[in-house]
Amino acid sequence: MKSQALQEVVKKIFGDKKTKLEFMSDPDSVLAQFTLTEQEKKAVLKTYAKLGLVTSDSQQLEAAISPTMDWNAPVP
Repeated sequence: MKSQALQEVVKKIFGDKKTKLEFMSDPDSVLAQFTLTEQEKKAVLKTYAKLGLVTSDSQQLEAAISPTMDWNAPVP
């Protein structure tokens, strides 16, 4: 993953059960607690919608977010 904030949000979601439950009920409010770019927020939400969290783990989510970020990267 490219962003320190993105790494932090993934660690927080999977390392703290309360945060995970909050994310599952209101992902936008949890993501607002971190300094993520709009692109990073969209990547997390898109990956969450695709994979969910119940069967995912931190490594699986990180692996899925990275390609999503690259696909959404602005063309120079």
